[in-house]
Amino acid sequence: MTAPSKPVQGILWMLFTTINFVLVNAVVKYIGDTLPVLESAFLRFLLGLVFLIPALGAVRTATFTPRIWKLTFGRAIFHAIAMSTWFFAMTRIPMGEVTAINFMNPIYITIGAVVLFGERIALPRILALVIAFAGGLVILRPGFREIDPGHLAMILSAVAFAGSYLIAGALTRELPPAVVVFLMSVTVPIVLSPFALMHWQTPTLHQLVLLFCVAAFATLGHYSMIRAFACAPQTLVQPVVFVQLIWSMTLGFLLFGEPFDPFVMLGGAMIIGAISFITWREARGRRAEEAPVP
Repeated sequence: MTAPSKPVQGILWMLFTTINFVLVNAVVKYIGDTLPVLESAFLRFLLGLVFLIPALGAVRTATFTPRIWKLTFGRAIFHAIAMSTWFFAMTRIPMGEVTAINFMNPIYITIGAVVLFGERIALPRILALVIAFAGGLVILRPGFREIDPGHLAMILSAVAFAGSYLIAGALTRELPPAVVVFLMSVTVPIVLSPFALMHWQTPTLHQLVLLFCVAAFATLGHYSMIRAFACAPQTLVQPVVFVQLIWSMTLGFLLFGEPFDPFVMLGGAMIIGAISFITWREARGRRAEEAPVP
C-alpha cells in the first residue's frame, strides 16, 4: 500500500521539476542571441556530458543492434531540431508563450501514437485533443495579432520533441532508460556539430558557465520528474505542471519586462486540463486491464 506521504512527495518533486525547467528557460533567455542558436544548442549538450558518467556502467553491458543505432540517430535528428528551434524561440517570444506552446508536446505524442502505431482513440480523448488545440489558438490568437517566427519555431520544436519522445518510447522497450538518455546526449551534439561549426563564435567563460547551468537544471528537472512519477500517479502530479507557466510568466515579467498575458494563462490551462484528462483516462484504462478476472 502506498504511504500517505507519497502523493505529497510526488507533488513536491513535480514542483521542483517546474522550477528547474523554468530556470532553464530563464538562462537561455538571458543568453539570447549573444551566441549563434545552433552553437548554443550544441554546447548545452556537450557540456552536459559530465552528468552521464553514472550511466557508463549500464552502457557497457548494453547490446546495440543496427535497429537501435537507426532509432538513436533518428531521435538525435528530431531532438537537434527541437532544441535549435526552442533556443531560437526563446530569443523571439516571451517565456510564458514558450512554456505554454511547449505544453502541446504530449498532444503531438498522442497524435503520433495514433498515426504511426495505430493506437485506438475514443471520442472523449478526441474531444480533449480539440480542447488542447483550442488552447493553442487562444495562446497564438492568429488573425488578432502578428504571428512571430518565434511562435512558428516553438510549434516546430514541440512537434520535434514529440517525435523524439515517440522514438525514445520504442528504445526503452529494448534498452534501460539510462542508456537511452546517454545515447541521446552523445548523438545530438554529433548531429549539431557541423552546423554549429559553420558559424562558430568563440564563447566567453561566462557564456560557458551559463550553458553548463542550462545542462545542470535540465538534468535536475528530468531527474525530479522521474522521482515525482515514482512517488505518485501521473494523474495526480500532471496538473502541477501548470505551475511552470506561472513561474515562467512571473520570471519573464521580473527579469525581462515581458507583459503578463491572460490569454496565455487561459490557453495553457486548457492544454494542461486536456492533457490531465487524457492521462487520467489512460491510467483508468490500465487499471481496468490489470484488474483480476472474477
